[in-house]
Amino acid sequence: MNQETAVEFNVEQQLTDIKNNLATVKQRIIDTCKKIGRDPASVRLLPVTKTVPAERLRIAFAAGCHEMGENKIQEAREKSEALADLDIKWSIIGHLQTNKAKYLARFANEFQALDSLKVAAELDKRLQNEGRAIDVYVQVNSSGEESKFGLPPEAVRDFVQHLPQFSSLRIKGLMTLAIFSSDHDRVRECFVKMRDIQAMLRQEAPAGLSFDELSMGMSGDYELAIEEGATVVRVGQAIFGKRPLPDSHYWPGLG
Repeated sequence: MNQETAVEFNVEQQLTDIKNNLATVKQRIIDTCKKIGRDPASVRLLPVTKTVPAERLRIAFAAGCHEMGENKIQEAREKSEALADLDIKWSIIGHLQTNKAKYLARFANEFQALDSLKVAAELDKRLQNEGRAIDVYVQVNSSGEESKFGLPPEAVRDFVQHLPQFSSLRIKGLMTLAIFSSDHDRVRECFVKMRDIQAMLRQEAPAGLSFDELSMGMSGDYELAIEEGATVVRVGQAIFGKRPLPDSHYWPGLG
């Protein structure tokens, strides 16, 4: 096998692997929804592509991944530029510093980690400069771990009262990272807490804000999340395989 043939074989193998992994995850979503009487179409799969190189994301796009979630804004920005010829919807799912809002405003379709009014104001300003608006989720620290970003649950009600002033932020729902634990009961508690907050906001949030979406659940717990009402599950390793560094490098609080 010559080098060119070997490269083609590798691309084909990666394409097959990603397609198979996607099919497995989608089937598990369907099975979980059927078990609890939910419509599988009510759950959106967001492939998480952090650390996956751009050339592999071209293969993933061919396999059907047309939305991609990135944790770090610089990595997302570089990939969006490298893959600008593809119609990819980019979701930023990690903490955003105010000085990076200008980059997010230029290319992202969605921001799932809003937990600061300062960031909201800066992002809104930058989006208006770009003539754009994006979907936004409020991040909640449902596990109570100090190492994690997100609003404390008790602060969410007051926080959302300020959001109508930011006209370029289309508030769609809530996002959380559950506790990283093999104890399913402890993980489920985080998701139940989010469902309760969502119910409260549907009654009390200012007009014009929507909290119909719940982004929760990753490769290790997305089925539990679906059982408790997740409408978006963020799945990376179950699609792309293990990352080169531990999750604690990307998600504060995970060991």
